[in-house]
Amino acid sequence: MKALVAIAQINVTVGALQANADRIITAARTAHQHGANVLLTPELSLTGYSPEDLLLRDAFYVASDAALERIVQASSSLPGLHILVGHPVQREGERFNSCSVIAEGKVVARYHKHDLPNYDVFDEQRYFTPDARPVVFEINGIRFGVNICEDIWFPYAPEAARAAGADILLVPNGSPYHMGKIHTRKDVVRANVSRQGMACVFANLVGGQDELVFDGGSFCLNARGEVMVQMPQFVEGIEYVAIKTGEPQPGSCAPDLCEEEEVYSALKLGVTDYLGKNGFPGAIIGLSGGVDSALTLAIAVDALGADKVRAVMMPSRYTAEISWLDSREMVQRLGVRYDELPISDCFDAFRKTLATEFTGLPEDATEENLQARIRGTLLMALSNKHGSIVLTTGNKSEMATGYCTLYGDMAGGYAVIKDILKTLVYRLCAWRNAQPGGEVIPERILTRAPSAELRENQTDQDSLPPYEVLDAIIRRYMEERASVAEMLAEGHDEATVRRVVKLIKNNEYKRRQAPVGIRVTHRGFGRDWRYPITNRFTE
Repeated sequence: MKALVAIAQINVTVGALQANADRIITAARTAHQHGANVLLTPELSLTGYSPEDLLLRDAFYVASDAALERIVQASSSLPGLHILVGHPVQREGERFNSCSVIAEGKVVARYHKHDLPNYDVFDEQRYFTPDARPVVFEINGIRFGVNICEDIWFPYAPEAARAAGADILLVPNGSPYHMGKIHTRKDVVRANVSRQGMACVFANLVGGQDELVFDGGSFCLNARGEVMVQMPQFVEGIEYVAIKTGEPQPGSCAPDLCEEEEVYSALKLGVTDYLGKNGFPGAIIGLSGGVDSALTLAIAVDALGADKVRAVMMPSRYTAEISWLDSREMVQRLGVRYDELPISDCFDAFRKTLATEFTGLPEDATEENLQARIRGTLLMALSNKHGSIVLTTGNKSEMATGYCTLYGDMAGGYAVIKDILKTLVYRLCAWRNAQPGGEVIPERILTRAPSAELRENQTDQDSLPPYEVLDAIIRRYMEERASVAEMLAEGHDEATVRRVVKLIKNNEYKRRQAPVGIRVTHRGFGRDWRYPITNRFTE
């Protein structure tokens, strides 16, 4: 009772069916050369996860079936190897999230997913039909069962596999990253698979797909819930699980990452894949001398290389000298192209054009927003002319409260730190500065009071509660769905809580117009936040 299972932790692209098939075939040939009996690929590995409304088009299934057939044909020259490929199936008016077991030129078994997630970022019930039939196949006396991703988050599908005779459960996954999820996955496997007396081999996608990042972190647990193999997060690779006398044997185990490294790696991979998979030649970032743009610049350089990143400083009469100095120092450290485009003349021209309309009215946020929108216009002009994408620099604290300007600092194509609270921004900067190679973010950027620099002597705390207070309320209300009453019972100031909740509600219309951004929490302002703009409910 011996077998060798290969886990293919691969980075595929949604809709790139032929390229994805080639990636799977390459992994299969590598696994075969190593003597593997099974190659386990992730959920929907052939199409990428998730194809969303591509799944409503007949042509998508025709192309997917053709790509699958290429893998079937390739398997003819790989005797003894069983390849598990995730793909959609359309049959008699129904659609299934499926996994085919392919061996020696044939599909020898096919499993359809039973539990279809329909919460947070998931919307599978829109597309797929559930199926309750277990699938078990045998190799060298070892009986392998198949579940797909969400199936193992509930007891039914693992129980059905065990009842059908499975000794080891193979689980293709498209499990997106959020902080701490790598540990949650193992806890779920222990609760629903290990207690059935089965070992589990878990293969997860890696790579960026729009706002989602898949972190890999594939693993194998034995029937007692002990970790036998652990693959690293955020990188592609193939790892092997040796099965002897029906038991997985200890193998390579990657170390856990600290939270800051985990989040930074997710942001870096998100930027790499969003630009790479969409064909952007590089990135443009508006540098302000503040912490948010500094972190965004560091991530972009680490993700893309300094030669593909351009920083633009757009000073106004309110820009402090230290902002100029710190920006110049940072770009020198990173080696990126740097340009300064003063906006004072543009600002004066706008004020002159609007002078009659504004006669007798005091200056207010209008003039502040004009400056932000001038900067946004300049960045988008550079993007149009050179083809590089503008990476916006707004953080989650700002997006939650509306401390951002439509068509100004929100103008751009990809929001790198959209799901990063301000307090976490500082932690990520400190972590990055502690890495080999020395500090890339000047210390003064991290110690001076944050400011939009749109009027004299302005700081963020003129308009917002202290970030430690603000972020705690946002986390409880937005991410953890706590009620106002619960937050008050925890000791938060009532006026501050009600003010923050009101800001979150009133700025929904802004967030709907924000660019897509990387999700790293279990609830970001994106696919898993669906509140009406027109909304008079008050808690």
